[in-house]
Amino acid sequence: MTASVEPVIGIIGGSGLYDIAGLAERHWRKIETPWGAPSDELLFGRLAGVRCVFLPRHGRGHRLSPSHLNYRANIDALKRAGCTDVISLSAVGSLREDLPPGHFVIVDQFIDRSFAREKSFFGEGCVAHVSMAHPVCSRLGDALLAAARDLRLPVTRGGTYLVMEGPQFSTKAESALYRQWGASVIGMTNMPEAKLAREAEMCYATVAMVTDYDCWHPEHDHVTVEAVVRVLLENAEHARGLVSALVPALGAARPPCPAGCGHALDHALITAPEARDPALMAKLDAVAGRVLGA
Repeated sequence: MTASVEPVIGIIGGSGLYDIAGLAERHWRKIETPWGAPSDELLFGRLAGVRCVFLPRHGRGHRLSPSHLNYRANIDALKRAGCTDVISLSAVGSLREDLPPGHFVIVDQFIDRSFAREKSFFGEGCVAHVSMAHPVCSRLGDALLAAARDLRLPVTRGGTYLVMEGPQFSTKAESALYRQWGASVIGMTNMPEAKLAREAEMCYATVAMVTDYDCWHPEHDHVTVEAVVRVLLENAEHARGLVSALVPALGAARPPCPAGCGHALDHALITAPEARDPALMAKLDAVAGRVLGA
């Protein structure tokens, strides 16, 4: 008989999202990790009776730039908090005319162009290679689409999120190149976040919320900062509604994820047990405890 999973929904809030309203039994709690401090304390609570954990990616007050986020600590903290599913909410620029400001994209692929970040929990002392062919959980993507449609949000299912390093925005030449590559949206934060969530064996999905067209667009120079901020705040309000609609739909006990997210490490560890570094093994207790303890 297949054991059921009791969901705990993790929510990572991007620009404009530093709290989640409507949580019962809410309390902020500091989570220690062996990878350092996460972006902020975690907000624990329940939505419609479902356990939720919220992390403001940039910290309350938006203190941290994309390059200075401790991605490993953020994902480790969510794993230690018991999260089984992670919904990532991110502000992005659009690389397609048919994805205007205010549009939501449920991403299914990434192109990782970041370069100044630690991208794995594994390394010297324990080598592991996880598959990233399908970097997001299709089950979560389907649930997000249904919730967004119920709310009549402008939404597209499927798209490629190009992750740039930042903190500067693209040049026009870069923006044109990314369009040629077939990318849909551009942002700065979802890698290595998605890779680390896969290593931590958590279901992960991204909702990319378009604030503006990237600089490729002929009308880009006419867009004011005020207009972008207005869309950002509107998107954040819609995202709160999306979370409120989504969480109850994910709250029932379920079988293990059919996409295999919860078993991503089954065949990933390459280093022989006797050659593994004990110090690194101790740091991996939360993210890889299932396979290391087997």
